[in-house]
Amino acid sequence: MSSSKKHIIRAAGIVSSATFASRILGFVRDMVIAHFLGTSFTADAFFVAFRIPNLLRRLFGEGSLTASFIPVFSRYLSDGKKAEARNIAQTALTLVSIILVLVTIAGIIFSPLIVKLIAPGFQHNPDKFQLTVLLNRIMFPYILLISLVALAMGILNSVEHFLAPALAPVLLNICMIASICLLSRPLGNPALALAIGVLLGGVAQLAFQVPFLRRAGFSLAPKFHFRHPAIRDIMKLMGPSLVGLAITQITIFVNTLLASFLVDGSISYLYYSDRLVQFPLGIFAVALGTAILPTLSKQAHARQWDDFSHTFSLAIRGLLFITLPAMAGLIVLSKPIIYLLFQRGHFDAHSTIMVSQTLVAYTCGLWAYAALRIIVPAFYSLQDAATPVKVGGIALVINIIVALALMFPLKHIGLALATAVSSAANFLILLFILLRKKKQQLEIRGIGKPFMQSLAATGIMVALLLVLSRFSWFTISYHHQLADAGRLIALILAGGIVYALSSLALGSREMAAAAALLRRKQ
Repeated sequence: MSSSKKHIIRAAGIVSSATFASRILGFVRDMVIAHFLGTSFTADAFFVAFRIPNLLRRLFGEGSLTASFIPVFSRYLSDGKKAEARNIAQTALTLVSIILVLVTIAGIIFSPLIVKLIAPGFQHNPDKFQLTVLLNRIMFPYILLISLVALAMGILNSVEHFLAPALAPVLLNICMIASICLLSRPLGNPALALAIGVLLGGVAQLAFQVPFLRRAGFSLAPKFHFRHPAIRDIMKLMGPSLVGLAITQITIFVNTLLASFLVDGSISYLYYSDRLVQFPLGIFAVALGTAILPTLSKQAHARQWDDFSHTFSLAIRGLLFITLPAMAGLIVLSKPIIYLLFQRGHFDAHSTIMVSQTLVAYTCGLWAYAALRIIVPAFYSLQDAATPVKVGGIALVINIIVALALMFPLKHIGLALATAVSSAANFLILLFILLRKKKQQLEIRGIGKPFMQSLAATGIMVALLLVLSRFSWFTISYHHQLADAGRLIALILAGGIVYALSSLALGSREMAAAAALLRRKQ
């Protein structure tokens, strides 16, 4: 195994482990939210108000700011200019702070206009509209905090420290859970308690990064070298990448706007199902994208195209190996998963059915959401942010057309399907352009056979799940949650074991590598 492959696997493993802990705690958070808010209009108000800081978290924390900063910052580190790299980092922190303070102030002032733009249908319900505005104003400073956290993450990832940045979201989940449990009764409004928890979570995440930055030799003292060429390069990449990297999140915004015209609860259906899709996406796709970006950036800077191709192909093969069974599992087991995670308190059986239907539609595009987390950073490593923006614009138009066509006959399900279709189009167009862009240097080798192996193993797994579900031992009753939880866990374990054994039998290199890694750890 090459040293770069070992490094990527190790880095991805660190990020995946930390992200797994965060996502599990995130499910606990969503279970608590479902208990207190269900799919009521109060829940819709919170989810709309939380869209902006949550979008910024995904844009910056997992995307645009780090994707723009790391290639430029890594270039200076690769050239041995560590002192200048530290100055660039401090200047970037200063510039982002100034810009985001102004954005935060404007966001608080213009919150009513923002809510009208995001959820125009809320204006028909004045109470719902006013609550959304209030919650948005409380949470808007989180944008400043999470942007600084994102830049700190980029700095630490560039110096090959992945654990602290990946653990930061755990603190947000802890603060939100504690706030809704402890403050709901005193404040008389669980949504208000949640908004305060989001703000506290931002403070905690930023404070957590500071000791690690100082240990790595980076000062937080402001620097104002805004005319430095590196700052210009970062801003050139960052501007368009805000659209290009996060097109999936932009389509979610479009879906939120359109869903505001549907019945109460539609936005909540989209939120809860999206949270389930984000679980495998965050653990594997975001982890791989975070791990490979510094490596791709260094390989592109050194014009090591064979190594670049190998790294990119390795990431795509790994995603196919994980994503295909995850998609199948979420689709086959969507209803029992939603039932066991959320059906309690104000979240009733009707909510379970509606959310599970939406989850199936969203999951159809899981492979595309995951692949975008790899291919867009590949463009950024080449310092090309324009192409993802152009293709992202095309995908956004596709999403709007499909959403408008499907939202009335299929309601919220149509909006989720539109996201899946537009994301698939986004990835396929980007892949075609990437191969043509570097057709003399870049090839994607060895993808077809692993894809067919994973697809066949997934088919065997699905067949087993369908057969097992007919036996009383594995049938979900939807009446006794503890017993049903045991049955669901048994189904998931059985499916995972059969997928692993089938992959080994079919000669999957990814499964063989995973098995070898497990043997070495024992």
